[in-house]
Amino acid sequence: MALKATIHKAQLQIADMDRHVYGDHALTIARHPSETDERMMVRVLAFALNVTADDLNGRLEFTKGLSDVDEPDLWQLDLTGEVQHWIDLGQPDERRLMKAHGRARRVSAYSFASSTEVWWRGIESKLTRAPRLAVWQIPAEQSQALIPLAERSMQLQISIQDGSIYVSTANTSVEVHPVALKTAAA
Repeated sequence: MALKATIHKAQLQIADMDRHVYGDHALTIARHPSETDERMMVRVLAFALNVTADDLNGRLEFTKGLSDVDEPDLWQLDLTGEVQHWIDLGQPDERRLMKAHGRARRVSAYSFASSTEVWWRGIESKLTRAPRLAVWQIPAEQSQALIPLAERSMQLQISIQDGSIYVSTANTSVEVHPVALKTAAA
């Protein structure tokens, strides 16, 4: 018997002073049985970092993720079904990232494991032909600090200023400083 996804609800209040994006978002997150709290919280963080101020070019959405290898963890599709932004988590191989680069206007990857540096050294030179790709490292100790914030029902305030991210609940706050391993060309 296959295990079913666990449903989490998150109310996000986002104040991104760097991009001038502000808003409240009600998220329903289907957590795959093999997904950890850490990975789920990095998905929420990736949503907050990439949600747009309006839906003119489509909405940023969670996908089937771990349940479907042909989809990213999040994506933004325009009204014609074209992929505007493809977002992967973890340590995808260069073939997956290059394939996504061919399908989407923008591609982002967020790695959060302690082995990120080893993974990145192995694929960095293979991604020089991907100008629309951005790769970020969430330091492992910071992504692990998000774990206690994971609940079936969450109310999170996420403030972003000068590249620093503050994820807060009524009881605690976590500061995250993503490291740009590769930036996308403007």
